[in-house]
Amino acid sequence: MSDQALRLPDFIVGGAARSGTTWLYEVADAHPEIAMAKPPRPEPKFFFVDPLYERGLAYYAETWFAPLPRGSRLGEKSTAYLESPDAARRIRAALPDVRMVFLLRHPADRAYSNYVWSRQNGHETEEFERALALEEERERTAPPEQRFVRPFAYFSRGLYASHLARYFAVFPRERILILRYEDIAARPREVALEFQRFLGVAERPDLVAGRGPVNASNHDAVDPMPRDVREALTRRYAAENRRLCELLGPGFALWDDAAAR
Repeated sequence: MSDQALRLPDFIVGGAARSGTTWLYEVADAHPEIAMAKPPRPEPKFFFVDPLYERGLAYYAETWFAPLPRGSRLGEKSTAYLESPDAARRIRAALPDVRMVFLLRHPADRAYSNYVWSRQNGHETEEFERALALEEERERTAPPEQRFVRPFAYFSRGLYASHLARYFAVFPRERILILRYEDIAARPREVALEFQRFLGVAERPDLVAGRGPVNASNHDAVDPMPRDVREALTRRYAAENRRLCELLGPGFALWDDAAAR
C-alpha cells in the first residue's frame, strides 16, 4: 500500500480509561457515516506501544482501516493515548489534521473503577488504599510485559491537566473535544450530538437509544470506595483539577467537589 493510498483515521478517541469510551465507540460505529477500527478489543494502541509504532503507518492502516467501508469517516479508540507523551507527539506528526476526543470522569471515581477492573481481571490483590500507596513503586519496577498495560496506574491516569496539556501544545484547540463521563448518564443524546457536530456528520441522537453502560466494572464484587478515602483522593487531585479548569476554560463544568482544597 503506497503512502498516498493509506487509509488513516479522521478522529481518535484517546481516553481516559474507565470513562465511557467504549460507549462512545459504539455510538460512533452505529453512525452510517462513521466506521471504527476493528476489532474494538484489544485496542490498536499503535501510537503508544513502541513495537507496534515501529512497524510504520502502512501496518497501522492495513491492520485497522483498510477493510473498512470506503467513504466513511474513520476513527479509532485507544484509551492509553491520553497518558502518553509519545502518543501526543507521534499522532501530531503522522496525522496533523486528525481530531482528538477525550472523555473525562471524576478522577477519584475513575481511579476506583480502574482498581475494580484490575481486581476483576486478576491483576490486583491489594486493598485500594494500599494499591494507591504502592502505585509509584509498582510503576517504576513493572516487568517489561506490563510496560504498556499499566494495570496499577490508578492515580496517575487521573492527572488530566498534565496529560491534556501535551495535546494542547501540538494540536489547535478546535481539533480537540472534551466530554464528561457523567453526562453520558445524565444527557446521552446531547453528548452524542456534541460529538457528531464536532466530526461534521449528520446529527443522529437516536443512536444512543437502548445503550447503557458498556464494559462496566462490577462494583458489586468489591466493597464500595469508603467516603473518607474518596475525599482524601479528591484532595490529592485538587490542584490538578484547578489546572484543568484553567486549561479548558469556563465551558467545562468541573465536578462539584473536584477543586476542594
